[in-house]
Amino acid sequence: MRASILVLGPLVARMGRARVSLPGGCAIGARPVNLHIKALQDMGAKVDLQGGYIEARADRLKGANIYFDLPTVTGTENIMMAATLAEGTTVLNNAAREPEIVNLADVLKGMGAKINGAGTGVITITGVTSLAGTESSIIPDRIEAGTFMIAAGMTGGEINVLGCHPQHLEALINKLRDTGMKIKPIDGGLNVAAGAKIHSVDVKTLPYPGFPTDLQAQIMAYMSVGSGLSVITETVFENRFMHVSELMRMGADITIHGGSAVVRGVPALYGAQTMATDLRASASLILAAL
Repeated sequence: MRASILVLGPLVARMGRARVSLPGGCAIGARPVNLHIKALQDMGAKVDLQGGYIEARADRLKGANIYFDLPTVTGTENIMMAATLAEGTTVLNNAAREPEIVNLADVLKGMGAKINGAGTGVITITGVTSLAGTESSIIPDRIEAGTFMIAAGMTGGEINVLGCHPQHLEALINKLRDTGMKIKPIDGGLNVAAGAKIHSVDVKTLPYPGFPTDLQAQIMAYMSVGSGLSVITETVFENRFMHVSELMRMGADITIHGGSAVVRGVPALYGAQTMATDLRASASLILAAL
């Protein structure tokens, strides 16, 4: 499970030591934990890799200026949690900006942490000696909401997506409107309706607030029945086109050129036996089957 790495920072900060298995997760390309490890080392932890486990120790982590080579979501979350109990001030540069980062910061602040800048590229955390309990609400899953929105377009239908936060979905909303879909805010969410025709659009995945990589497979399924040619470029992960061959089993016309997929819309897809490779690829196949 990929998220298992997120216990590393908090355990070292609170217990002084941690032994965590190297994470798994969907096979969508290299997602190294070196950014997590380097940041903890910058904060004074001694970290070793032994037999598939990460072992980290620190009497008490020290505040540091951390520079991420790329805006890693789990890295930002891990080190932000660790820094809440570190001695001194920690600054995370090139931090991820996802809404989930902001939500986590809000939870930690409710527990007594001192965090500023969550949702921007620079997050500052001033360590405290202890945290307390709190009550908090988890934000809606924007990827789940986006998947249902694309489903409405593929089926020519109309749905209300309730409980979502439209401000977290702006990149997707703009693209879906370009395809001809009609999307409008309603009380508690969005009304989403398919257009008379699916216009092909180009898509490029980017860190938030750009188009999310976790919706790339779903919109590719949608574009496979579009009215023209679409170029979908993946910039976040280098191996996130495993769904392409499965969509082609269903009649999609897709060609891969390096980090881009050229999708030529066809009138319709047909049923076939396919292989589910990862979470989002599986969702794209379900959409294609609709």
